[in-house]
Amino acid sequence: MGEGEFVLRETAAGVCTLTLNRPEAMNAITTDLAVELGAALAEGAHDADVIVIRGAGGNFCAGGDFHHVQAVKDDRAALRRLFESYSGACSSIAGLPVPVIAAVDGVAMAGGFELMMSCDFALVADDARIADEHSNHGMVPGGGSTQLLPRLAGSQRALGLILSGERITGAEAAAWGLAYRSFPAEELFDRVSELASRIAQKDSAALAKTKELIRSGMELPLSEGLAKERDAVIDHIAGGAAEEGISEFTGREKAIG
Repeated sequence: MGEGEFVLRETAAGVCTLTLNRPEAMNAITTDLAVELGAALAEGAHDADVIVIRGAGGNFCAGGDFHHVQAVKDDRAALRRLFESYSGACSSIAGLPVPVIAAVDGVAMAGGFELMMSCDFALVADDARIADEHSNHGMVPGGGSTQLLPRLAGSQRALGLILSGERITGAEAAAWGLAYRSFPAEELFDRVSELASRIAQKDSAALAKTKELIRSGMELPLSEGLAKERDAVIDHIAGGAAEEGISEFTGREKAIG
């Protein structure tokens, strides 16, 4: 395990697992946890081919720690450090050269939901409890919900879910396109491990470029995104990066023939 107190880091077979480690508080976010998360993500991207984020104690993350927010609410600098540290950690995921997977069980509320949406994709338990609950507590989202949710689920669902503060299940989140797949809770982490291990065996340069094309392309007009993709594949093949894969395929084809 890594040295962090609030974010544990373990790397094996190319997969770095980051565990939010405040189970007594349902892994609620403090400034210290946010700072550790940002550092652990950067370190994990350096040491591994895939990162998995999960929570300790049967919950992903319950969002911001209200006791911590109460303690810093009259100190604008401390309040800014909390939100900038956490939103910075979440937003850094898009720029990492490795896939980042959220493994969500129990609750993913408010800031926890924002972290889930910030990951490249999520695998969730069918019965996970997911919500942006800021409106239930007279709060405004501060970790990305107002920007991420409309992009992922459309403005109707974003406005409805955020303004109502209602909860959805993991199965519903997958149906909405907020998660890649949902599984029975007892199967979740086995399925996460299987998929993360399979991805970690793939060509890391190809995965990094593909992730970058998808992430940046979402901000570009379609014609520019397609042109960028064409340039990338030409550079990838002409530069020799795909030589092993092409040789493997053509060799297999000859063997079949």
